[in-house]
Amino acid sequence: MIVDFHTHIFSPAVARERERYANQSAWFAELYQSPRARLASAEDLIEAMEGEGVDRAVICGFGWSDLSLCSEQNDYILESVSRYPDRLLGLASVQPRAGRAAVAELERCIRGGLRGVGELMPDSQGYSLGDLAVLAPVVEATISLNAFVLLHVSEPVGHLYPGKGTAFPQAVYRFVQGFPQLTVVCAHWGGGLPFYELMPEVAEAASNVYYDTAASPYLYRPQVFPAVTSIVGAHKVLFATDFPLIRPASLLKQIRAQELPEEDLKLILGGNAARLLGLLPSPGSADGSASSELGGKSG
Repeated sequence: MIVDFHTHIFSPAVARERERYANQSAWFAELYQSPRARLASAEDLIEAMEGEGVDRAVICGFGWSDLSLCSEQNDYILESVSRYPDRLLGLASVQPRAGRAAVAELERCIRGGLRGVGELMPDSQGYSLGDLAVLAPVVEATISLNAFVLLHVSEPVGHLYPGKGTAFPQAVYRFVQGFPQLTVVCAHWGGGLPFYELMPEVAEAASNVYYDTAASPYLYRPQVFPAVTSIVGAHKVLFATDFPLIRPASLLKQIRAQELPEEDLKLILGGNAARLLGLLPSPGSADGSASSELGGKSG
């Protein structure tokens, strides 16, 4: 099984009225105002998956600052998952600054079948990962719902690009220290956080942290795959493209060229995702019901 753990889709309404949505979010405008920036639909994603060998995909919306826009996005994510239940798994967009209203929206989405929260975008939504009091209601609800959080994370060094933001490893470190029982997926290789896991205290704090490979070719040389797996282990790495930014086939080719051990490759391409998402049958389960690693873990 190959699972793309980080993709983005938008409803046809957003594609038709791109300018209106850009006027409501400076972050969206930075990324998508140009007509050259592709806004993919669920059907576009399914077509790419079928043509390039991806079995399942985790779909994210966008980190809107307005909770009503998050809810609108979630409706499309829920609809897409219901239309393609064997191919798509969804995450809920929420605005943590909305407090109880954000928790209610998260609960609605999880009851509807979504698997977690994400992609949280601090710069877009007007908070910092160090704002633990602001984030606590959504995080506590996520833990109680046996779900996880996908964070937008970027590098404190290197080139600038649209949407880079300031959610750097130091902020993620404070965040995971503050919420040790939360399962966290850090996008974009965690902005380099896995390299700091060579420090014992960071590795301990990041025991429930996973790293996705979204947008990898834009950020790192291909050697990042063996480098990171040698530090944190292949069991913490999740194949992800950031579709439509990256096509699955190009990243799959890059990963396979690294000649990783076959067992590591299986974990990265889908085994870890299947475990986190509950796509594997429970050990000894007669009915083949799925099991998930989420819940019951401690830092």
